Amino acid sequence: MRAVVIHAPRDLRIDSFDDKAPAPGEVRVKIAAGGICGSDLHYYHDGGFGTVRIREPMALGHEIAGVVADVGEGVSHLASGTRVAVNPSRPCGVCIHCREGMGNQCLDMRFMGSAMRTPHVQGGFREFVTVDAAQAVPIASSLTLREAAMAEPLSVCLHAAKQAGPLLGKRVLVTGCGPIGALMVIVARYGGAAGIVVTDIADAPLAVARKLGASHAVNVASEAKSLDLWRAGKGVFDVLFEASGNQAALVSALELMRPGAVMVQVGIGGEMTLPINTIVAKELQLRGTFRFDPEFELAVRLMGDGLLDVKPLISASLPYQSAVEAFELATDRSKSMKVQLTF
Repeated sequence: MRAVVIHAPRDLRIDSFDDKAPAPGEVRVKIAAGGICGSDLHYYHDGGFGTVRIREPMALGHEIAGVVADVGEGVSHLASGTRVAVNPSRPCGVCIHCREGMGNQCLDMRFMGSAMRTPHVQGGFREFVTVDAAQAVPIASSLTLREAAMAEPLSVCLHAAKQAGPLLGKRVLVTGCGPIGALMVIVARYGGAAGIVVTDIADAPLAVARKLGASHAVNVASEAKSLDLWRAGKGVFDVLFEASGNQAALVSALELMRPGAVMVQVGIGGEMTLPINTIVAKELQLRGTFRFDPEFELAVRLMGDGLLDVKPLISASLPYQSAVEAFELATDRSKSMKVQLTF
């Protein structure tokens, strides 16, 4: 079969790849759609992020959905033809964190399309993938496979919302309006937020945020003074979802948060230096969030029930043979939100 494989920065190829038959307890899935994530772009442009670097050719992709083609022995709840979203996480299930119900913190995690371990865990931008049957989650008949491929980033945002606590009636600030920031708007609305303000430095993603239901969308590069409305007193926002991974975004948000506010760092960038005295004096709560665990099946169910609509985020779909073009398009924030490959 064929796969989209990264060899080095900006060296993305369509390679031949082994097509593994399912072993007992596994299923083989014919991939239909795969979304290009920010981490895929880091591998494409920089060969990795932080200390994580490509050391061998690796198929990219972890936002995938398709149709079950074959089932291994002992798999009874899935059959050929079942349409599924594929959970890219495969925690070990036996380490201390898995036993504590924190599968996303697994000590022996195998996450598709990740160079965090060597040999690397191959990703899902392939014509077929073979995975544990538990990773293949059936989707509703009303859901397209393109929408189902959004289950993974939506899961990330559902987990971030869990870290923040109840959102009902809360005033929410989202900094950074890429796909994750936009999905945080959808999740915050579903959670009952009283108001959602989104900031970014580009107009195109902010326009999407408005369509998704953001109360206000502010370009902080050209209209930063518009935020003065929320600087009253010691700040007014109850919850921050920082989705840019940028230190300046997090630091500038501190004066907008009310005392005791919860700040969830969703975006991953470089190391940050923070004004800790401000955090202490305002009794702000800074919380991390990492991937997801049970939220994947929840994401599939919420989309399938029509409670969350991710279609406005899917800006383009290109055949996997045009992967380089798709990655370049996904890099241009003025032209795209979520770019997907089709197989």
